[in-house]
Amino acid sequence: MQEIQKLMKKIEADPQNTEYTKAGIQPLFSAPRRAKILIVGQAPGIKAQESRLFWNDKSGDNLRTWMGVTRDFFYQSDLFAVVPMDYYYPGKGKSGDLPPRKGFAEKWHAETLALMPDI
Repeated sequence: MQEIQKLMKKIEADPQNTEYTKAGIQPLFSAPRRAKILIVGQAPGIKAQESRLFWNDKSGDNLRTWMGVTRDFFYQSDLFAVVPMDYYYPGKGKSGDLPPRKGFAEKWHAETLALMPDI
């Protein structure tokens, strides 16, 4: 089993993520070993979680335009890593999405970043 798959299983098994795991929702992040550029965001939106594709919305279109890369290059080059503060959609709040859960990034970022030695 690859290291990223092991990490995914650990994240899914974490009691903090039980409701997501029971619902069949996997953590959403990208950590290609060859990645050179790291993008850290808040948490996936509902559209990203449902499509299993991070930055799959208007803000992603804006991000790729600012970076000067095509959609295909962004998703297929393995040069970009996407590590949000929380790997799950946090839910809807009164005025938009809820913030990422506290403590999630501290628990999982170091192990995720260790998978990408060239960041």
